Amino acid sequence: VQLVESGGDSVQAGGSLKLSCVISGWRYPSTVLGWFRQAPGKEREGVAAIYTYGGVALDTYYADSVKGRFDISRDNAKSTVYLQMNSLKPEDAAIYYCAASGGPIRGPNKLSPRDYNYWGQGTQVTVS
Repeated sequence: VQLVESGGDSVQAGGSLKLSCVISGWRYPSTVLGWFRQAPGKEREGVAAIYTYGGVALDTYYADSVKGRFDISRDNAKSTVYLQMNSLKPEDAAIYYCAASGGPIRGPNKLSPRDYNYWGQGTQVTVS
């Protein structure tokens, strides 16, 4: 399983970016795909996640800090999960990682990094 992110860039506050994550080698019918971020000196935190079964998106989850501004989606034909980020703030600046759980995640919290087994290399987002 490989996850490759792209789309990170430097933008001004209030701007938008769309991150992409291409997934290859996938073999799990049920999984949660998530976006995480890590700023310097801070722990990695969950931003958004999408639960899918058989390729069908069943539910989405968002951190309170990004609700109403970020949107997670997936395109099965392209094996890609996206993170549309609007109204960006300086505190959104971080390295953003795509991750996959490799199966269902029990409990209501779908944004804990501990529940994800596969990770991309990250893409840098700078907001000034």
